[in-house]
Amino acid sequence: MNIVVSGASGMMGRSLCKSLAAAGARVLRLVRRPPVGDDELAWDPSRGSLDGARLDGVDAVVNLGGANVGEGRWTAARKRELVDSRVVPTALLASTLAACATRPRVFVCASAVGWYGARAGVVDESAPRGDGFLAELAAEWEAAADPARAAGIRVAHARLGVVLSTEGGALAKMLPPFRLGLGAVVGDGTAPFSWVALDDAVAALRFALDCETLRGPFNVTSPEPTTQRDFAVALGRALRRPVLFRMPGALLRLAVGELAESMLSGAAVVPTQLLAAGFRFQYPSLTGALEHALG
Repeated sequence: MNIVVSGASGMMGRSLCKSLAAAGARVLRLVRRPPVGDDELAWDPSRGSLDGARLDGVDAVVNLGGANVGEGRWTAARKRELVDSRVVPTALLASTLAACATRPRVFVCASAVGWYGARAGVVDESAPRGDGFLAELAAEWEAAADPARAAGIRVAHARLGVVLSTEGGALAKMLPPFRLGLGAVVGDGTAPFSWVALDDAVAALRFALDCETLRGPFNVTSPEPTTQRDFAVALGRALRRPVLFRMPGALLRLAVGELAESMLSGAAVVPTQLLAAGFRFQYPSLTGALEHALG
C-alpha cells in the first residue's frame, strides 16, 4: 500500500509513519525542505507548489499538521496563521488529488473536537457545529477537502481530542509542573476534557484508511471523556504527586487571553462512528492511558 503523509514530522505524523512502515506500507512524506530520499517529496502550500505526478496512483493520503493552537495568544495575526496552516495545505492536497488520473481511494484529514464548541452533555458526530474560533477553524479545515470529495474520493475527517503523549502536545507541557508537585486544576475543574492515547489515535487513523464506512467526520477520542479536575487528579496520581493548586479562570485569561476560553470550556466528545465501525480502543480508561504514556 502506497500512502502519502503530510505533517509527518509532528508528534502524530512520526508515530503514524513508523506504524505504517512496520506494517509494510510504502510511505511518502511531504516535507517543506529539500527531500533527502525517495521517500520524501518537497511541497510549499503557501506557493501552491506540489508535484501532482508523484501522487498519481497512490492508495491513500493522510493529512496532518497545522500550527499549535496552544502556542501564544490568539492575536488576529496568530488566528490567521492557525487557519492558513490548516486550510491552505488541505485545499492544495484536495485539488491536486482531484486532478490525478488515478486518484487515491481515501483522503484522511485531521480535524479537531473544537468543532463542537462549548456545550453541556455528551456529544458525538451527529451534533451541529458549535460557536467560537475553534469551531470556525475546524469548519474551514474540513470544507477545504471538498474538491477531493467532489472528485469521488472517500474523505474522512478525524476530529481529534487531546492526544496524550510525553513526546509533545498538552501532556508534555503539563509534566514539568506536575512532577514538581505544582500541578493545578484549570478553572473550576468542571470543563469537559476529551482525550485519546497516542497509540489509539494512530490506530484510528490506520483503521480509517481501510474502513469504507467511515466517511465525513469521525471523533478520535476515548469513549470515556473526563473533566479538567479529574484529569489533573489522575495525572497527579500517576506521578505520585499531589494536586494542591487551582488556576483561576480570570488569571488564565490575563495570561493567555482568548486562548483561555478553549481551556475553560469544551465538550464531552465520544467516538460513536469509530465504535459503530468496529474499532476497539486499547487504552479507553484515563488511568491506563496515563500509565502507558508515562511508561
